[in-house]
Amino acid sequence: MIGIFTGIIEEIGQIVSIKQGGRSARLAVKAAVVLEDVKLGDSIAVNGVCLTVNEFDRSHFAADVMPETMDKTTLGRLRPGSPVNLERAMQLGGRMGGHIVQGHVDATGVILQKQALDIAHIFRISAPGDLLRYVVPKGSITVDGVSLTVVDVFSDSFTVSLIPHTSGQTILGEKKAGDAVNLESDILGRYIEKLMKTADDSKHSDLNMSFLAENGFL
Repeated sequence: MIGIFTGIIEEIGQIVSIKQGGRSARLAVKAAVVLEDVKLGDSIAVNGVCLTVNEFDRSHFAADVMPETMDKTTLGRLRPGSPVNLERAMQLGGRMGGHIVQGHVDATGVILQKQALDIAHIFRISAPGDLLRYVVPKGSITVDGVSLTVVDVFSDSFTVSLIPHTSGQTILGEKKAGDAVNLESDILGRYIEKLMKTADDSKHSDLNMSFLAENGFL
């Protein structure tokens, strides 16, 4: 099941239980808002990871986490009682408050610094180079499922600014230096890179950096 999300967190849930498999796990998550219209097979992003609901009742839902997801995200570090960011897949015709988020985590990063700046909190987060290539100042990135705007980009990290609402309505407000987070780059950057490579391989293509800039892609 593939869902599309916006990175606008609907509520903070709580891990009820974790049933470990060999390399997989089954999570039970306490929730309320995301259960209002839930159906079996629906997609819910948990800390930015798209999971498929395979069981639910009035107060919780359960989802399986595959080995690859355990290896590439922070879900394997969760424990009963851990708070988690939750978002249902967006509905057609709904408002697009954040940016296009797939719930496919590219990598994990570590919060290197958390600094208060007036009412905002500035996070500096480490990231691998193959993700940073898609991160640009004023662009979008998803951190633990939260759509954020990039402030600056460095050789080994990037910074984002959290407004009070984001700090208060997501688990990022309680994060501190040393904590690991799930990261997903903006899918548009990956598409543009693919298109540019295709253009380079074609002698007759009109697609170039000038065309992308003129049409609002850059």
